[in-house]
Amino acid sequence: MNQSELQQLVEDISLSYFKRAFIHEARFNPRLRTTGGRYLLRSHDIEINPKQLEAFGQEALVAIIKHELCHYHLHLLKKGYKHQDKDFKQLLEQVGGARYCQLPPNTLRKVTTVHRYECSDCKLAYKRKRKINTTRYVCGACRGKLIKKG
Repeated sequence: MNQSELQQLVEDISLSYFKRAFIHEARFNPRLRTTGGRYLLRSHDIEINPKQLEAFGQEALVAIIKHELCHYHLHLLKKGYKHQDKDFKQLLEQVGGARYCQLPPNTLRKVTTVHRYECSDCKLAYKRKRKINTTRYVCGACRGKLIKKG
């Protein structure tokens, strides 16, 4: 499937399921890794992960397009377009879009390491995603020395 076929598919799905025209651009974005697609708020364009089509086929692609079109139409109607909004959940249920997509095979998720620190005086524990320079920073509660704990 090429860009023009994707554009036509998105326009057809928009008219048949949402009864509204899709007048912006739909395109494949091979840089997307762990997401099926995304709706761009500023340009109103939709980007689709081509790996989803390769790995899971046309049916999964249509479900992802429906999901992104829910964001698109609700945003343009100035209704709740975010995942946690009631309007979004209801519209997604009506059109049968995918709430989540599967992770394509051979895709690695970035594992975040958690750095743990403990105050030597008050024994307060800290968890951080980034390392802390223990010679420069101290405990926020008692100003004691921080010790790295694994």
